This record gives sequence, structure tokens and C-alpha cells, in this order.
Amino acid sequence: MSELQIGEIVTAIYKTGKYIGEITEVRPQHYLVRVLAVLKHPMQGDLHSPKDADVLIFHERRALSYREQANIPYKMVKPFENEVPDYLDSLKAAVAKMKKELTETSSEWANMSLKAMESLERDYRF
Repeated sequence: MSELQIGEIVTAIYKTGKYIGEITEVRPQHYLVRVLAVLKHPMQGDLHSPKDADVLIFHERRALSYREQANIPYKMVKPFENEVPDYLDSLKAAVAKMKKELTETSSEWANMSLKAMESLERDYRF
């Protein structure tokens, strides 16, 4: 049973990223959320083997784009009361925070994640 309505501004966790967005549709088990800002950049690597460098494919995981929509289960969506930051500013801050955390972690996974984040930064062009 959904409690939030179309047009509400929310936080939404999608895979390992956290976003601020607007509900654009209420579906039977999900909200369709349009991304407006990034709170936490997705972790790099294999979603099924978190923080493991010894995986078949070490995935480079992009943040959802501005105004991209995603189906997010009800339990992963909460109301957001503050002012919505600028998407690009929020993405820069989320990338910087993730890189800082990775540089403070000495592991092969952290090293591979840092390389992926640097590649993503070039891709994001900021």
C-alpha cells in the first residue's frame, strides 16, 4: 500500500545509490521516481559481491542521470523535507565523498573503485 503521492519530493535508494527525486507515478509495488539530485554515489564493483575485488567483472557504476526515472520499491522511498540541491553540485559532492572514503580504505576493492570513480569523473565532465 503506497502512502506517498505523485509530485512528492522524496529520497530513494536505488541499488547502492541514494537520490532525491519526485514521484511521477504510483505503481502496484513501486514508485516511479524522477531523479533531481544525488545524495550517495553508487558503490563500484559487483552488486552481488560488495567490496570484493576478486569478481568476474568489476562494474563501473554511474549515478542515475538528472531527470532519469527509476522504479523503486515503496520501502526504499521516504519523504524529503529540505531544499533540493542542484543536480550537478550534488553529483560532485557525492563523488568527492565516495573518493574520500575510498582513499581512507586500503584494499584492492577500494583501489579498483577509485580507478572506476576517476573514469566516471571524466565521463561526468566536471
